[in-house]
Amino acid sequence: NWVLSIFWVIGQQTELKRQGIDIVLDLQGFGQLLLSGTWVTIKLALTSLVIGLILGLLGATAKMSRFKVLNAIATAYTTIIRGIPELLSVMFIYFGGSMLMGLILSQFGHTGYVDVSPFWAGVTALSVAFGAYATETFRMAFQEIPKGQAEAAQAIGMKKFQILWRVTLPQVWRIALPGLGNLFLVLLKDTALVSVVGLEDIMRHAKTAATSTQSPFTFYMAAALLYLSLTVIITGVIMWLEWVNNPAERYAKRLQKIGMAK
Repeated sequence: NWVLSIFWVIGQQTELKRQGIDIVLDLQGFGQLLLSGTWVTIKLALTSLVIGLILGLLGATAKMSRFKVLNAIATAYTTIIRGIPELLSVMFIYFGGSMLMGLILSQFGHTGYVDVSPFWAGVTALSVAFGAYATETFRMAFQEIPKGQAEAAQAIGMKKFQILWRVTLPQVWRIALPGLGNLFLVLLKDTALVSVVGLEDIMRHAKTAATSTQSPFTFYMAAALLYLSLTVIITGVIMWLEWVNNPAERYAKRLQKIGMAK
């Protein structure tokens, strides 16, 4: 309830002040701007998550491949990306992407500056970084599944795709979910880095409002509350997903309740 209250108060500050209600954090009319930045942050985080999960699965598959070339590419990918700070990745992709697009388009007669979208530069940088860490999470999850399960599935006539889809991936998802959840929380906070290249997210709008009103503490505190609220919501969703994907725990809880009732 308090999480929803934070969003409501920030969005309704103008109306509350009109009614004479005192507000601890006076956002001076910038509340709606911060909420619009929150929506941009959510879109950036979710888009990066989807692409990062795909990259993580592909990277884990390549790392476990018997083909040395794929293994070497995946190893180089995880080593390089995990060794570079996300802020540098964002700047490399944003400014390097502009240069690369300019060089390509110059071959077709275009001589002007090519501006890369801050949103898609951020998505690229964050999803690549998330994918590098998710690769190791998925790889460890795959390795925890006993090989005998795949052999048993083959023995009853299941094809390789069926084994992957119906036997392996559900277990991989359940094992990897806590680790992926923690990575997503880190990803959410890393979205703030993209504000340095002009993305109008929470941090960008908080900085704009702080500069305009000369009240940095107020707006950075509001930004912190928004990030905290999103973190609490995501944590709740992760806990619910872990509960849904762990039928054994649900069954044990049900038996415990039956025992207590008796």
